[in-house]
Amino acid sequence: MTETHLFDDYGPVSGFDEMYGGAEVRSEYQAVHAAFSAMGDDEIRLRADSLASAYLEQGVTFGVGGEERPFPLDIVPRIIEAADWRHVDTGVRQRVKALEAFLADVYGPGEVFADGVVPRETVLTSPHYHRVVSGIEPPNGVRVHISGIDLIRDGNGEFRVLEDNCRVPSGVSYVMTNRPAMSAALPEVFADHRIRPVQQYSRNLLAALRAAAPSGVSDPTVVVLTPGVFNSAYFEHTLLARTMGVELVEGRDLVCRQGRVLMRTTRGLEPVHVIYRRIDDEFLDPMQFFPESVLGVPGLINAARAGTVTIANAVGNGVADDKLIYTYVPDLIRYYLNEEPILQNVDTWRLGEAEQREEVLDRLDELVLKPVDGSGGKGIVIGPAASREELDELRGKIHADPRAWIAQPVISLSTVPTLVEKGIRPRHVDLRPFAVNDGDDVYVLPGGLTRVALPEGELIVNSSRGGGSKDTWVLADPFVPADPKDTVDEDEEAEKAKRARSASDETGEIPRVTQTQSQAQGRTQEQTRQSQTQQQSQSQDGEVA
Repeated sequence: MTETHLFDDYGPVSGFDEMYGGAEVRSEYQAVHAAFSAMGDDEIRLRADSLASAYLEQGVTFGVGGEERPFPLDIVPRIIEAADWRHVDTGVRQRVKALEAFLADVYGPGEVFADGVVPRETVLTSPHYHRVVSGIEPPNGVRVHISGIDLIRDGNGEFRVLEDNCRVPSGVSYVMTNRPAMSAALPEVFADHRIRPVQQYSRNLLAALRAAAPSGVSDPTVVVLTPGVFNSAYFEHTLLARTMGVELVEGRDLVCRQGRVLMRTTRGLEPVHVIYRRIDDEFLDPMQFFPESVLGVPGLINAARAGTVTIANAVGNGVADDKLIYTYVPDLIRYYLNEEPILQNVDTWRLGEAEQREEVLDRLDELVLKPVDGSGGKGIVIGPAASREELDELRGKIHADPRAWIAQPVISLSTVPTLVEKGIRPRHVDLRPFAVNDGDDVYVLPGGLTRVALPEGELIVNSSRGGGSKDTWVLADPFVPADPKDTVDEDEEAEKAKRARSASDETGEIPRVTQTQSQAQGRTQEQTRQSQTQQQSQSQDGEVA
């Protein structure tokens, strides 16, 4: 047996390590640890190189500043026990239900304000609150069709919510592509575990989107609306459209006429009933938001108000993503659901409140400061790592606009073994479980996206900061029946593929605006389109924030 030295000098680890409990390997990682120890250094490096090459050949990428880069996938999986996942699953479901109720309330009767749970000014001053969609009732009552709830494990190993993503959270494509890549790279290790599958996500997403169709539409046409090839999540847009067997469209492929949305195809105009949009609110409808947008569809909001089309996720959901609203979510759970929160927030100070602001200003060098509208790790100041000049500049920003900031303690995110140049070493991770709401139930994809900070000591896991991902293995509970939503109906998958093929024109491409129509847009408009696509907010359809 070849001896491996990859685990030499792994610890000790400050904080919670998910493989090691002290000097002992935790039970869920024992098979992985044994397998890697038996392989030897050269074999593991060879497999890691093969994994990276396969990802590069498949075009699994993300974009930074308009440049496409391969998305790093670490060869060591992250493993979550069944009992831990049940806790996460029920907590995410609870949180999504509360956020749904909150959004229905703030764009409807506003009882949460009247009862003093959340100050009205806190919502109305959020840049993502859009009065123009007040009173629009979704056909099946769902506004958050897809959400990504970012979690971390603290020093005690307890899962806590870091932030909510209810607009158009990205990253699920990496969950879907990581699994087959890992099973090919580590077939013997994969076979030793009973792992809950992830390939059923597209089926469940499509079912939820179809369930959101306008009243009276029995066979809805669903499309994925992308800002275009220059968007850094374009890989994900194409993957989801292909695996759902639906059309991928840009704004120029759609037109609103007489309160309905129609799609230009090589066969003429065809009605669209559900739009899974991957475009930010501000660019979605130039008649209601940014008038110079060439990415959106003029008249789309009026069509949604008329009830002829459903926009998923709903316009205006960003108010629930506001990091200031985040501080109220435990109260929202108690208010709307009459339950105690299952997943706790990270302790947070609201700097708009004078007493909390003064405490934070006295401790700037000890805390993490975040802009409430920040994304992708941008704007975050980690007090202990900041210079005096940076802290002085931050102090001025807080005095100028205290509502724009929250503060949190420095939390040492849990670590997971990760292959780096010097061997296998602990690296900090977070987790983004994806939840799909079909109006009857909230389905949480087992595992979600684990993002790993590859630089040593780095706490920000974002891809633009050198982060990568891990395949997240949720172990199945042998005593609990399999979730029917975890299975894939082969006949249904075949029919979905058939729909995708039938949608193709003679060139084999998904129906799109014709070549002549595309050319008519002109070079100047294409440059504008590219610029606006890259302006999309990074946390939603830019990098995996």
